[in-house]
Amino acid sequence: MKRNRLIILSIAAIMSVTGEAKKKYDVAAYLYPAYAYNDPRLRPFWPSGMGEWETVMTMQKRYPGHYWKRQPVWGPVNEADPAVMEMEIEQATRHGVNVFIFDWYWYDCRPFMETTLTEGFLKAANKDKMQFYLMWANHPCGNAWDTRISNLDPENEIWTGRVDRAEFERLSKRNIELFMKQPNYYRIDGKPLFMIYEVTNFIKGLGGVEQAADALKWFRKEVKKAGFPDLELQFTMYGTQFNYSGVDKEKTDRPEETFMKQLGFDSFSHYQFCHFVNVNDDYENMMKGVVNEWNRIDKAFTMPYYPHISIGWDNSPRFGSSAVTKNNTPENFAKALRQARDFIDRHPGLHPLVTINSWNEWTETSYLQPDNVNGYGYLEAVKKVFVDGEYGSSRPTEVIYELRRDETSGRWQLNGHNVDDAVAKEDEAQ
Repeated sequence: MKRNRLIILSIAAIMSVTGEAKKKYDVAAYLYPAYAYNDPRLRPFWPSGMGEWETVMTMQKRYPGHYWKRQPVWGPVNEADPAVMEMEIEQATRHGVNVFIFDWYWYDCRPFMETTLTEGFLKAANKDKMQFYLMWANHPCGNAWDTRISNLDPENEIWTGRVDRAEFERLSKRNIELFMKQPNYYRIDGKPLFMIYEVTNFIKGLGGVEQAADALKWFRKEVKKAGFPDLELQFTMYGTQFNYSGVDKEKTDRPEETFMKQLGFDSFSHYQFCHFVNVNDDYENMMKGVVNEWNRIDKAFTMPYYPHISIGWDNSPRFGSSAVTKNNTPENFAKALRQARDFIDRHPGLHPLVTINSWNEWTETSYLQPDNVNGYGYLEAVKKVFVDGEYGSSRPTEVIYELRRDETSGRWQLNGHNVDDAVAKEDEAQ
């Protein structure tokens, strides 16, 4: 009985110092930076000067039975305005979203769609409340953004998205200085995280797998030279991937992981459900396919995978027709978030990071921002799961308490924390 009392008192002592013992999660939402006003590089696609809000605000019913009369509760705001971004940071963090993953573009030897980050986010007075990192959206730029020509020649490339070694070094040095050195740039164990969207295109630009691996090795050295312990390089996962020149899938039982490690990646996540499951489906049924993919990943990989949840899919604002996710209600979205949280909890060595598509992908109909259909429903779902800790049908992860005496200090510790001296003295008397 005395020993049990000691453990109870020890737990109480730690609670009094650290507060409620609630696990913290990093909830990272992809942010699509096309909703910027008066950016001259966006006007060829959206002549009105309000970025892709032009597509959202002029959207019409595309086919019988299709409902897309979605309007933003906050209006078509200019996200390159720091005052607007201050409001969005406040709303995001209040609901548990504490990381923005900026889709970051580099076309025609210069940045593209960057003003939301440089003029809006980084100049917001409360930017320190929100961490951020970059996902290099290095895919080819085609006709999709311009609804006047989006159905014409879908394979047309306006910009390739590929860079050679010299260009890669130039943009990488710029990213280290301009972004990674920001105090609120997201890091895992001190390592700034950088994500690459389309690795195939990256390899083509560098000239092959070996050349791409050497470029990323150089990038890692540059990050260390800048004063960081290392780089956390994140791979964007699609479906099964290993069919690349220079990679022999027959010589390993983990071909995908071998390929990713050969290039120098440290971890991976997904960007959108449409990359690996049928999104023209009921949301709950679609989530069965997502969980099956997570189970496959568990067996096929040893490197860290950060679970991903998408809100939905319908890109008919850009095209005349689209696959449409059904029943992606805030309630079903919350169930999916619980599954992502449980995935993290089942992997105790995994950094508690989950990625969400997205903060504001209005033209793909996968956004957390409030609208006239669900209000703040999706944001409230994030808050319930990751802030309030609602479990729904899931059960809390078992907590194990370990009480032992530290050999160096001689003090009693519970899960590595020094317990109250009075409690320790009582135990000494026993």
